[in-house]
Amino acid sequence: MAMCLALAPARLARAQEAQETNPAAALTSALLGACRQNEAAFARYLTADNAAAYLKLPEEQRHELMKRFVLVADPGRPLLSSDAAGNTIIRCSSPSVTAELRLGKERVRENLAFVPLDIAGRQVEIGLVREGGGWRLLSVGLLLLDIPALQKQWEVAELEGRENSAIAALRRLADAIRQYREAFGTLPEQLERLGPAPKEGVSPERAQLVEEELASGIKGGYRFRYRILPAADENSQPRFELAATPVDYGRTGRRSFLLDAEGRLRGGDKQGAVATSGDPLIEPRLSRPN
Repeated sequence: MAMCLALAPARLARAQEAQETNPAAALTSALLGACRQNEAAFARYLTADNAAAYLKLPEEQRHELMKRFVLVADPGRPLLSSDAAGNTIIRCSSPSVTAELRLGKERVRENLAFVPLDIAGRQVEIGLVREGGGWRLLSVGLLLLDIPALQKQWEVAELEGRENSAIAALRRLADAIRQYREAFGTLPEQLERLGPAPKEGVSPERAQLVEEELASGIKGGYRFRYRILPAADENSQPRFELAATPVDYGRTGRRSFLLDAEGRLRGGDKQGAVATSGDPLIEPRLSRPN
């Protein structure tokens, strides 16, 4: 039966001191810092190169790494206990969830150590290396903890996420413009007219079809441009096209997009320039012509 003890300051201090000679204690202290989302406490147990790279990450990415270690989204309150064999158990309690982490018996091979870790029933082995007189996190399973490489992966994933959101916003705007035309018999003169209506009610000036941010033409690191095009012939209505370009090329996005008058998505890496109808198709038409 496990014996539970509240994490008093004195015990926390002893746990941190023990990390100099005990890899399991070092891992425990790193997990306590991750549970609290205490960046300085967590970084103390990274190798020197990783610690320097970690502290340069954007705040959101620093917190994301700590969350992955304890599987708790919000800052938590740690509680230490031990099982019958004397192995450490950490309960990280946040307002939304409590995660239980169980450390197994460490294995030490000269300047390397491996500590089994059970996180919510998932088994993984944490590697540590002796550096600067103390134990530092080295790997998670077979994956080396390489924060500069992780940062590059996160940056790519973040760019892709922003680009996908820009495509979704283009389609939302196109749907809103078509709804505006059905309601008022004409195309809106500008995106602003799609935004939230005042208390007086919906009107052609403010149709309440998209949120204020999107109606402003800038959202999620992308700038949106709307153009009304002449009708294809005398029996058809005027058409429109929508473009999306990164506000800060390379940081908020790389690709530029155009939703053309036929509802086809075009674009590519335009170095921040506006996509045109001559750019390659990104995907087949998924919506009605504009």
